[in-house]
Amino acid sequence: MSGLNKGVGKVEVTLKWDPSPIGAAAHDLDIIAGVYTADDPYGPPAYLVHFDSRSPDGTITLSRDSRTGQGFGYDEAMILELDRLAPLYARVVVGVAIQQGAGKLTFGAIANTGVRVREGYTELAVHGFDDVAASTAATVVEFTRDGPDGWSYRSIRRGFDADPQTFAAQMGARTA
Repeated sequence: MSGLNKGVGKVEVTLKWDPSPIGAAAHDLDIIAGVYTADDPYGPPAYLVHFDSRSPDGTITLSRDSRTGQGFGYDEAMILELDRLAPLYARVVVGVAIQQGAGKLTFGAIANTGVRVREGYTELAVHGFDDVAASTAATVVEFTRDGPDGWSYRSIRRGFDADPQTFAAQMGARTA
C-alpha cells in the first residue's frame, strides 16, 4: 500500500530473507526504528531502536533478532506501540540495514528479502526490496501522529548506500 492511512495503534514490522549459501558469510539484516520529536520531525532522531534493544519507555521493542535469516517466514520482528508514545514524539521511521562485516552486500544479492507491516492480523504493507536492489539499507514505513486522530502510516521505500550507523542518522531526513 502506498496511500496515507489513519488510525494505527500497535503494529508489528517483520523481516525475512534466505540464509547465505553454505560456506559464505552469514547475511545479517536488521530492523531499525528512528523516533523523532514534534518540534524537529526531520532532524536527528530522539532515539533509535535496533539490534535487540527497546525504546526507553518500552513502547518499541525488537522482539526477534535473526543474524542469519534461518527459519521459516519472517525471522526478525519489531513491535511498535504507537498509541502509547508520549505526545513529544510525532514521527517514527522504520528501515532495514544490511550489516557489512564481510564486504559490501546489497538487497539484490540476498535471496527472498521481504518486509511486512501488520496491525493485529491486518496486513498494512507487504513488499520486497527489488526497487532498492542496489542499496545496502532502505526505509520501509513512516508513521506520523495526526493529533487526536491517532497515527497514520505510509509505505516509503527509499534506498541508501550506507553502513547501519550512517543509515540510522540519515533515514529520517526530509527527501529532496
